[in-house]
Amino acid sequence: MKKKLDFIPNDLVSLKDYERYAKERMDLNSLAYVCSGAGDEITYKRNEKAFENLFLETNTLEHLEDANTKIKLFGHTYESPIFLAPVAYQKLVDINGEIATVQAANAMNSCMVVSSFASCTLEDISSYANSPLWFQLYIQPDMKVNLELIKKAQDLGFKALVITIDAPISGLRNAEQRAGFYLPDGISAINIKSISPIQITNNLENIFDITSILPTWKDIEFIKKNTNLPVVLKGISSISYAKKAIEIGIDGIVVSNHGGRTLDSMLASIEILPKIANAVAGKIPILFDGGIRRGTDVVKALALGASAVMIGRPIIYGLATAGALGVAHTLKILKEELEVSMIFMGCKDIKALKEKEVD
Repeated sequence: MKKKLDFIPNDLVSLKDYERYAKERMDLNSLAYVCSGAGDEITYKRNEKAFENLFLETNTLEHLEDANTKIKLFGHTYESPIFLAPVAYQKLVDINGEIATVQAANAMNSCMVVSSFASCTLEDISSYANSPLWFQLYIQPDMKVNLELIKKAQDLGFKALVITIDAPISGLRNAEQRAGFYLPDGISAINIKSISPIQITNNLENIFDITSILPTWKDIEFIKKNTNLPVVLKGISSISYAKKAIEIGIDGIVVSNHGGRTLDSMLASIEILPKIANAVAGKIPILFDGGIRRGTDVVKALALGASAVMIGRPIIYGLATAGALGVAHTLKILKEELEVSMIFMGCKDIKALKEKEVD
């Protein structure tokens, strides 16, 4: 493995460059975890590929003075619609893990969504944070554990609660299985004392034995009634679930297929986004993740109905390459690409961008 960088070389100018650099600096164990999808990785690869079938147009004579990328969600203004998605166990690729990532988020004034499977404590992460934080929850069978985590996040100043619903069990990721993936000593989901067996499918003799403890809509409704935070459901991939979320009073959704890591052969996130956005009809905000690698990808997602986007693997590639510096530079690249695209498209703000058509 090559050493982590403490500077940005001239040939590191895109998120794809970061992926290349990162893979030279990650061990086989972390590579198997980060750079893999479920099954034959059809969905994992399709998430990125699907953006290539969408096209933009230019409008270069518009008045763009005071252009900005600000958005407002749940009463809070964010400087950019590019959020850091929840990614577990970030110490796999950097000794400082989520602490380095939140420092990068501070530098770029970006919103970081912290995984309940973070390898640093919520207290430590929040103590370093100057930019907004959201908390992501994998629902555990013991509701007391969930409520304690949510209350802790709320008390620490987190701005929203994101409940992941598309990974009730872990996907069958063959690359991890072949590599014998394991969590090294000193790396764990430190904020949860005992991880539910629903997240370790590979160790179960009969997978159906756990169906009695899988979360349901009743659990979502219970949590919604027991927190003051805005509740966002992450992992919406169907119109019916988007409508159900609205019906029970959920504050927002994330259109996502979990980066292709759970069920293989799903549509790319960007393919289902416009259908869900049409059904939601502006009733609640829609966030998006899955395959964002360029500022033009951000443009396409916003124009097709998203209020904001999340990036996951690119965060880890930046972290593996150059720690906090790499994550900040990753965010800087993507934001600058977004801004350049907005100028070419004649959009002075995100509202104008959302009114554009994508072919």
